[in-house]
Amino acid sequence: MAAFFEIVELSNGDVALRRADEDEGDALMRIHFSEDAKATLQEHHMDVARVMLEAGVRLVGELSGMEVEHDDFDLSSASARKHLH
Repeated sequence: MAAFFEIVELSNGDVALRRADEDEGDALMRIHFSEDAKATLQEHHMDVARVMLEAGVRLVGELSGMEVEHDDFDLSSASARKHLH
């Protein structure tokens, strides 16, 4: 299946979920970590955000009767891509 979602880190530090085929436009969801949370999590904040976003999408899929696969998320590496917005 072609990638459907993309998780990106925005220039302001927020982590966003958007459709992989949309480079512009609003994100479907955003997660904002406080500086204290980022300091505590260190480089793992992207992993935490990815798990949170995937869980949210899976729940929405279950509630709407759609199945969401891990492959529906486009991750360029172990953590998400950075985008300037």
